[in-house]
Amino acid sequence: MTENSDEPIEEATACGSSDSGQLASSASWHHDDEVDDGYDDLLASIGRTEDQDRRIAVHELSHFFINRLLGTSSISEVTIDPAGDYEGLCRGARRSAFTKEGVVGADAADIRKILQPIMPEPGQDRTPKADVFQSVLDACTELMAGEVGEGMFFDEPCFASDDRRQAIELASLVCRSPEAIEQFLSFCERQAFDLLSEHVTVLMSMQIILRMHRTMSGSELDEAIASVLAHQALARERHRREQWQRTVERAAAFERQHVIVRTR
Repeated sequence: MTENSDEPIEEATACGSSDSGQLASSASWHHDDEVDDGYDDLLASIGRTEDQDRRIAVHELSHFFINRLLGTSSISEVTIDPAGDYEGLCRGARRSAFTKEGVVGADAADIRKILQPIMPEPGQDRTPKADVFQSVLDACTELMAGEVGEGMFFDEPCFASDDRRQAIELASLVCRSPEAIEQFLSFCERQAFDLLSEHVTVLMSMQIILRMHRTMSGSELDEAIASVLAHQALARERHRREQWQRTVERAAAFERQHVIVRTR
């Protein structure tokens, strides 16, 4: 279940608690039960299982990844520590296409109420509001990414009701019917899936890091992602060199065997 966040923040996506799920990938941080690292006590204090904590980290990081992959880079902080009526949260600045039109509220319903009257009607030139159309697409893709990211690693994603509610509010700015909104959000989900699919291993490494830190700034996450990518590139290069060394050794063995055969 996902609750609406009433935090006085510019733009937020919140994830609520959910039923436990099983990761499809084995890449995960399992702390040593023999070592008192405080993690069990932390989970007990916030009423979560380790699987639930992992799920929330994946959910929030999926929002963050799409924010960066779309070039928005507006999220300035991600937390998976619960507070108020949310279990995890992404904090960030409002999109410039919205603020320049006078948007002051954080919730998508506030954005819709302000922008709906000034959106072009059928037959009117849409060029002056092209940045609003693009921002709606990007925002909805980012909002739907939490569920999409969970669905990639767990049996079933939690139903992020507030993410979906806000996406519907924004989609109504560019769609003229409930059916169109449904199709539009399906497209956003697919776009989020395609983008996240290219970075699955990075996402899984990052959920471990976020679960350790609990709250990270956007710059800290950017640096951590860069470090993970560098380590993965180094691992790929080592693997390539090992493969090449085995190829050279097999070629040398073949040559020696061939020479022996010819001399007999």
